[in-house]
Amino acid sequence: MSVTTRFAPSPTGRLHVGNIRTALHNFLFARATGGRFLLRLDDTDAARSTADYARLIGEDLDWLGLAPDARVRQSDRFDVYETAFERLRAAGRIYACYETPEELDLRRKVLLGRGLPPVYERRPDGAPVPEGRSPHWRFRLDHDAPIEWDDAIRGHQKFDPGLISDPVVRREDGSWLYMLPSVIDDIDLGVTHIVRGEDHVTNSAIQMQMFDALGAARPQLAHEALLVAAEGKLSKRLGSAGVEEMQARGLEPMALLSLLARIGTSQPVEPVASLDALAEGFSFDHFGRAPARFDWGEVEQLNAKLLHAMDHHEVADRLPEGADEAVWNALRGNVAHLGEVADWLPVLRGEIEVGANEEDREFLARAAETAEGIEWDGDAWKTLTDELKAETGRKGRALFHPLRRALTGRDSGPEMAVLLPLIGKDRALKRLRA
Repeated sequence: MSVTTRFAPSPTGRLHVGNIRTALHNFLFARATGGRFLLRLDDTDAARSTADYARLIGEDLDWLGLAPDARVRQSDRFDVYETAFERLRAAGRIYACYETPEELDLRRKVLLGRGLPPVYERRPDGAPVPEGRSPHWRFRLDHDAPIEWDDAIRGHQKFDPGLISDPVVRREDGSWLYMLPSVIDDIDLGVTHIVRGEDHVTNSAIQMQMFDALGAARPQLAHEALLVAAEGKLSKRLGSAGVEEMQARGLEPMALLSLLARIGTSQPVEPVASLDALAEGFSFDHFGRAPARFDWGEVEQLNAKLLHAMDHHEVADRLPEGADEAVWNALRGNVAHLGEVADWLPVLRGEIEVGANEEDREFLARAAETAEGIEWDGDAWKTLTDELKAETGRKGRALFHPLRRALTGRDSGPEMAVLLPLIGKDRALKRLRA
């Protein structure tokens, strides 16, 4: 069987960490099995869906490297839904309902007050139609047998359809709700595997009967545990933070994807340089049932590790002007974000404000005299510090820190042996004399 997965966001906002994780797992499973990964925009809610968000979702996926093999919009497929709707209505699986929201809410309260499940009560056949009301439409669940499937993550699932309300699939104004169009699309687009959050398990039970009613093969399902914030509580930030925050923080896409691919699984969270490498070990057998804990701090750590291992050609098009291969090789082991390279360029190629403690001024003047007389090559730092140690008796921090501070304006950073040749002799002498 050729695998086809899909990611189906509504274009009512930007992608956030939670649905990026869903998109990633669908993408990785398709990549691991040589299958296809589809983007389906669930934009049937015309009041909330916008063309701008549809565009931004596509741009976010592209930036993350999760470009789909095909893109579909539900708003282009209303004729397909209409055909399936009429077919189900003719078969008695869809029926008209006339209750108002207030009437339904009152009935739910009555049932709860009696200790009964608040399940929708079907009108008797032949009941009179309320005058002046337009119908909404429900899918009639079959109560004769339990709904069962083997979930790739949660194992065997079993639901009593008698404890589930017949879902509304179409509103009074003719607009569509999520449940039925999603199934029709999955059938029409050949989706074989659906990977989504465990909050959709009951929806899946209902949709299994929709697949059956339309005479289609059921897809295989995998319901993954939801994300929670690192402190263990559901975080509102996880519902908003996404690509925009990544870009604002200067983080690499693979830092986030490396974490989202592995949290909540038995595999180690580690920096992985490519989606192909992540796909190689991807399997739902590794997924657990416990909530997956997300922490931006882990993304930051992974980002630094990824940058430390990157060669110049992998970042050259994103480095500021003047940051050549020598600069990158000197800095990459000490930057946590690519944007930090720009902060170091004045140190290596420009002018900086420098200063020294009063007790170090004589030492730095001596350092300038010594530096002027040494060979300015790859061993310049060792030569300079060896001679100053012999001349002044300084060692350790008393020797190295004033020099670093005077030459870079900073208290820490990359090895001075690497930085000094890039700073250059003239610039170094000027700073020492300052």
